[in-house]
Amino acid sequence: MVAIIDYGAGNLHSVKNALDFLGAKSIITKNKDEILSADHIILPGVGSFGDAMECINNSGLTDTIRKAADGSRPFLGICLGLHLLFEKSEESPEANGLGIFKGSVVKIPDYGLKIPHIGWNSIKLAKESRILPDSNEFMYFVHSYYIKPLDDDIVSSHTVYGEKLAVSIESGNVFAVQFHPEKSGDAGLSILKKFISL
Repeated sequence: MVAIIDYGAGNLHSVKNALDFLGAKSIITKNKDEILSADHIILPGVGSFGDAMECINNSGLTDTIRKAADGSRPFLGICLGLHLLFEKSEESPEANGLGIFKGSVVKIPDYGLKIPHIGWNSIKLAKESRILPDSNEFMYFVHSYYIKPLDDDIVSSHTVYGEKLAVSIESGNVFAVQFHPEKSGDAGLSILKKFISL
């Protein structure tokens, strides 16, 4: 069973639809026991860092998500779900993230390109990955901020948008991606398929 965490702000149904298409059993849930008893856990997210953390804190799921991402089972953060794993974001300086990884989230620099970065862009692997496809596959992005981990070794891929941006991480059983695999065609579905097969 795949638990899709419902904390009040996320692209829940598009993720569930993709999992349904792949034949995976999944549930959208805010129940702590259901989340922690799942074989695989997904933390989706859209919107602002501060609002999402407020929703997580108000829902009483902060410690549950930290425990879910302790590496004991496969965990996947998507888009804002990647940002929330870090300590801070320039988008909401007053808000503390989950702090599962050290580092921050910063605004994409202005190189005269449109921000937010919306649309298809290719990724390049930074290291061997258990779930990502080969380099140069195109993924669908919607974001104005990107991650700056203190530990570069957790970065699994980059894209280029004005400059090189880290767009995914991988550490043991914990994975997270900036792009939307559920909206990225066959390449994106291959990521979800590999994830649920772990």
